[in-house]
Amino acid sequence: MPPEQLLKIKKLLQDAGFLDKEIAVYLTLLELGRGTVSEISRKAGINRSTGYVTLDSLANKGIVSVSGKEPKQEYAAESPEKLFEYVTLQAEKQKHLVKNISDLLPELISLHNVGDRPRVRFYEGLAGLEYVYNDTLNSKEDIYSTSTYEEMHDALPKYFETYYARRVKKGIFVRTFVADTPLAHIRKANDKKEYRETFLVPQDKFQLPTDIEIYDNKVMFASWREKLGVIIESQEIATTLRSVFKLALEESKRLDKKNEKTL
Repeated sequence: MPPEQLLKIKKLLQDAGFLDKEIAVYLTLLELGRGTVSEISRKAGINRSTGYVTLDSLANKGIVSVSGKEPKQEYAAESPEKLFEYVTLQAEKQKHLVKNISDLLPELISLHNVGDRPRVRFYEGLAGLEYVYNDTLNSKEDIYSTSTYEEMHDALPKYFETYYARRVKKGIFVRTFVADTPLAHIRKANDKKEYRETFLVPQDKFQLPTDIEIYDNKVMFASWREKLGVIIESQEIATTLRSVFKLALEESKRLDKKNEKTL
């Protein structure tokens, strides 16, 4: 075989992911047809123990076959069509790998911590919503929040009764303003028991379809209709939104008292 053709084949096999020793052994076997480990290793220019490992690797790829038993065990090169089948299969796997990495890229980017840049994580589905709520149970400070109780309980009907109890057990107090709904009145009546301060705001004026929880250096969003949870980890963002919520709570308190007077 002309040297330039041999170099072309070696380069092709390298691009397909074969190691140099695998290439040497495979080309040797193509030339010999079949042989023992000693014969193949000697001609390929490698030691016998390396020959065993390399031949086993090629056999696992399906391009080398094994026959007989030691000490007369022989290896033979399969048809080059087997090499084509192997490379084609690996190419398909790479396509799937590229697609999977592409799908996960937003999550990988959100996990990439660059200096003091805010860390943003996304959690999908009902399991994702439970995860972001479970994270609030790690809070070392009071939680500031807003929500519509019906949206929460419709999405996770069995989750919140235990969530309230777990939060109380951890001694985490919540200050919240919520849409004035029937369920909100029930929850407000349990404020003392559930370690919470609740203010009701008119639902027709202030729609709150997404829950927001501010705790420690994090801000959590729970979009019930989109089944999506988001956690932003940033001291600066959490501090700013906490201040905004404190202002909103003052107005919520005024609206709540005004509503009580009209009842």
